[in-house]
Amino acid sequence: MNVNKKLVVGNWKMNGSLAGNAELLGSVGKAGVLGCEVVVCVPFPYLLQASQFLPSQTGVGIGAQNVSEFDDGAYTGEVSVRMLADLGCRYVIVGHSERRSLFHEDDRMVGRKAAAVLRAGLLPIVCVGETLAERSDGLTLEVVTRQLDAVAAEVDGLAAERVVLAYEPVWAIGSGLTASVAQVKEVHAAVRAWTLRAFGDDVATKVLYGGSVKPGNAVELFAVPNVDGGLIGGASLVASDFLAICRAAAGN
Repeated sequence: MNVNKKLVVGNWKMNGSLAGNAELLGSVGKAGVLGCEVVVCVPFPYLLQASQFLPSQTGVGIGAQNVSEFDDGAYTGEVSVRMLADLGCRYVIVGHSERRSLFHEDDRMVGRKAAAVLRAGLLPIVCVGETLAERSDGLTLEVVTRQLDAVAAEVDGLAAERVVLAYEPVWAIGSGLTASVAQVKEVHAAVRAWTLRAFGDDVATKVLYGGSVKPGNAVELFAVPNVDGGLIGGASLVASDFLAICRAAAGN
């Protein structure tokens, strides 16, 4: 992970088909040097296809959207970090708000998953963020700090320099709403202060912003202090939009 470049991660969520993926991955893979680090997180069944379309020479990394906290064993339907590594994954998203709300993953489970990813030598992208009700009640920083503290408790002693954090206000994910520059600035400053306390000032933790990032607002969002890139949802499914966001992250 290059600390001097912004990181743009595409999260396809539960979307894709073999034919459609081929066109999208082909466009991303052929884009050439984009001036930022780029990762594509695809559904489990398409990881092998992604690795075939995005070999290492393209410079685009492969990631998964979730992982089991367990290394192996009798956990039917689960996917381990070792399996993801076998398929060429380097990054793994953990704690996305949809996993927390729909599949009842709590803060401690998210921390355990992050620890499992680190133990395997991969990089966890740990998502944190507040609901609209929590923001309305003035609890944003309290909620985000609680989520971060749970991760720190589980990854203590592991390679903290490989942890990537992603602030995604739940109310802005897939809603078309985007946090204001002032809101993003406040939370990212608080997260940066937290990383210095938790990991030390010698660890350059990347903090991404996610939540309805589009080509039209990417330049403004990436200019906010302490925003080191983006976790991109819907726009990552359209090659031209995703590549435009990557260029914005690179300052092109």
